[in-house]
Amino acid sequence: MRRMTNGGKTTLASSLQEQIPNSCIIAQDSYFKDDSEVPMDSNGFKQYDILEALHMQMMMRDVDSWRRDPESFLRQQGLETQLIEPSVDNQVFVLIVEGFLIFNYRPLDELFDKKYFMEIPYDACKRRRSLRVYTPPDPPGYFDGYVWPMYLKNREEIESDTSEFVFLDGLKPKEELLAAVCKDLCQEIQRLREKN
Repeated sequence: MRRMTNGGKTTLASSLQEQIPNSCIIAQDSYFKDDSEVPMDSNGFKQYDILEALHMQMMMRDVDSWRRDPESFLRQQGLETQLIEPSVDNQVFVLIVEGFLIFNYRPLDELFDKKYFMEIPYDACKRRRSLRVYTPPDPPGYFDGYVWPMYLKNREEIESDTSEFVFLDGLKPKEELLAAVCKDLCQEIQRLREKN
């Protein structure tokens, strides 16, 4: 699940994890490099919205660990496996990967079965971002001078693949978004169970 900054993806991902048995989240925000390693642009803005600001190999190691043994990965995260079917052979494990550049990193992007892209308009995004507290705090002009232009640039990079995406309107009520994505994922899970 990808989104623009402050689009609601973390809230949706957490809600999905609560609804979907045998699921866990890997959040790209957990893989930021130390602030001292994040480069600055020519305007003096820290470049948090580029892949070089993230430990993507570490994120891929965690995704690969889940792929090798999702049950062990769940236990390592302190989550319990939930037996849904009488047969363990029919269990489906779901990894929810959420972040703002997950589709821009090809080795990760190639692994996704379902892709959701949450969008909100400029004004709503700017308002939501202004209500959050960041460490370090956003410098004056950061949203207009860096964050929004980088969102547009990163989105343009993935434009050729958008046929694979389900676009979500981030202004819709959280419950409506959750119901739509949950329904879609439950259908996919059922298809996978029948396939096994």
